[in-house]
Amino acid sequence: MPKMKTHKGLLKRVKVSARGKVRYNKSNAGHLMSHKDGNRCRRMRKHSELSNPKLAARIRRMLGV
Repeated sequence: MPKMKTHKGLLKRVKVSARGKVRYNKSNAGHLMSHKDGNRCRRMRKHSELSNPKLAARIRRMLGV
């Protein structure tokens, strides 16, 4: 049986911590930041953890972790 391939697009966007938590960057922080307020910009700079356990398990399976 062949090995399972990692999902390369997801691998570039998501990181799995040592304890198996899925971390990702917030969206909408790439450009057009001048009209967004400072608090929102600072919030979007930080990493976020995935709260949905079923989705996190699916992502770990797609990454082969």
